[in-house]
Amino acid sequence: MQGKNRALGRRPVLAGLAGLAGAFAATACGPEGDVRPPAAEAAGGPSAPVAHQPGVVTPPPSAAELAAYRVTGGDRAALAEVLRLLGTEAARTGLGESITVSAGASLFDGRFGLAAVRPRRLTAMPAFPSDVLDPAWCHGDLAVQVCAASPERAAELAGRVAGAGGLEQVWRMPGFRQGNEIGRGGRAFATNLFGFREGAGNLEAEDTALMDRQVWVRAGSDEPAWTAGGSYQVVRLIRFAMPLWDADAVPKQEAVFGRRKDSAAPLGGARETDVPDYANDPDGRIISLDSHIRRADPRTPGSEAHRILRRSYSYRLPPDAAGHENAGLVFVCYQNDLEQGFATIQRRLAGEALERYVLPFGGGYYYTLPGVTPGGDDHLGHALLAAATP
Repeated sequence: MQGKNRALGRRPVLAGLAGLAGAFAATACGPEGDVRPPAAEAAGGPSAPVAHQPGVVTPPPSAAELAAYRVTGGDRAALAEVLRLLGTEAARTGLGESITVSAGASLFDGRFGLAAVRPRRLTAMPAFPSDVLDPAWCHGDLAVQVCAASPERAAELAGRVAGAGGLEQVWRMPGFRQGNEIGRGGRAFATNLFGFREGAGNLEAEDTALMDRQVWVRAGSDEPAWTAGGSYQVVRLIRFAMPLWDADAVPKQEAVFGRRKDSAAPLGGARETDVPDYANDPDGRIISLDSHIRRADPRTPGSEAHRILRRSYSYRLPPDAAGHENAGLVFVCYQNDLEQGFATIQRRLAGEALERYVLPFGGGYYYTLPGVTPGGDDHLGHALLAAATP
């Protein structure tokens, strides 16, 4: 109840600026063919190579479209045709482009006979204490992430996906990466619309052992066998209260994030790569205890296990009916365990200073399907459908 009251209490601030929250319900919303061997399994020896879809660890280009769809057909044959069509569209993308397909929890209901092979940790995304979720912007049987170098090309590819047949759109959001940069080890950086650099603590996507440990579901895990090579995807649509944020002085903004706005260095540090010195700042006099970076990664024993691979985009839509700015973040992350990754971090963020300026209103939990082995005779989703076949 306390979390719900806090979300409702934020409505006057964010609704007056964004014209959204009064209409929302604070409830739960019900390179191509990347192939490499996973880490050796504890049971003995490395398993056969698995395929990963592009668009997870591959470098994010500057534009994207994320959308969720319902599968309109009512049987497994209809779903198989949809996945084949999506796989065909993905195979037609150019260099640096990608179409990545993930399954929502609703895909594993009774329509397609997939309930017995649902990824163990896949559920509908719940409402967290700071959320004011709009059901029209949540969930979907399939989530499709389209990435390209320009917004026009991303929109073109997304249009081809929407027109592939057998799909009904639930929601769709264009995104862009301002100041997009790929750093050492494939670490992705961008600048969000609050003017702060994203990605300072992100994982190095080129570290294959790290990706196997934190991102990819491996063969021999407690997940259904077909999931090997996939990953849990979280999408969060977050509207920013830009006028409220812009009214604050830079030092106050820096205290909210815990970093310098110009250099991205943690407060008290000189460089972006400096490690926050929490041990010598136990009372939060330098980096506030409710700052974003301190809540997201407290650097305590065991917190390393909760790290996630972030691949987020900014969005900017036309002003709403009241003329208020409609802009924010399409937060996207990947991990091999939703509870250990995103959910744990999100609970730590409850009550952070940044909550005053953001309104999470949509998105969902999804499972990114394994990729297709080049030269093989399977198709996108083949392993899933084969696993459910009697």
